[in-house]
Amino acid sequence: MTTVLKILAIIFVLWMLIGVYLVNIQHPKAQVVMGLGVFFMAFILMPAFIYHRYKDGKYKKYIMNQEDKKKTE
Repeated sequence: MTTVLKILAIIFVLWMLIGVYLVNIQHPKAQVVMGLGVFFMAFILMPAFIYHRYKDGKYKKYIMNQEDKKKTE
């Protein structure tokens, strides 16, 4: 999964760089390329990263439950 995330991140960074280049040369489809890059990054890369990051339950140490509340009082 880590390899897939790294490959996706590289693809999206290159995609955005190509989009910036197209915007600079004022290509007619530059806004479409940038928009699709942001769209795919938001709906493919970020959910995959979030799933990979939290699939092992590492988030549980950041959640406050009733026992933790009693300890702090």
